[in-house]
Amino acid sequence: MHCPFCQAQDTKVIDSRLVGDGLQIRRRRKCELCKARFNTFESADLALPRIVKSDGERQPFNGTKLKAGMLRALEKRPLSSEKIDALFGNILTEVRQLGEREIPSRKLGEIVMKSLKSVDQVAYVRFASVYRDFQDIEEFAQEISSLSKEEKKSKKKK
Repeated sequence: MHCPFCQAQDTKVIDSRLVGDGLQIRRRRKCELCKARFNTFESADLALPRIVKSDGERQPFNGTKLKAGMLRALEKRPLSSEKIDALFGNILTEVRQLGEREIPSRKLGEIVMKSLKSVDQVAYVRFASVYRDFQDIEEFAQEISSLSKEEKKSKKKK
């Protein structure tokens, strides 16, 4: 690691610690030439798959775009930003665990809808309405009806 102050190539690691949730390492370094100290952060670079759109176009995974869509669906819903970040992290983990180099956008949408359904049904219906391109009130009614049926089934099992 080059020293950011004098550009010397000889730096020494003084201390290493896990940061936050253990997904990053903070290294305290010292330059052997100018004696300056600085921190570096190390994390795994896990590639996300490319997204294959319905028209066949391939795009790099865009987490910002995905999170923006989730935030629109979750707007004015009683979910803390910590829970939203955790939900987004779980979605990214699930996508990585697929182990695919490319995934259809449809599959990504289904993963997001499943996650939203588990935490907030209103956000789920909002996301589904855009994702599935609902054309009229009847399609909304059908989706809400299916949610109601699932809710009744889950209550009977308990």
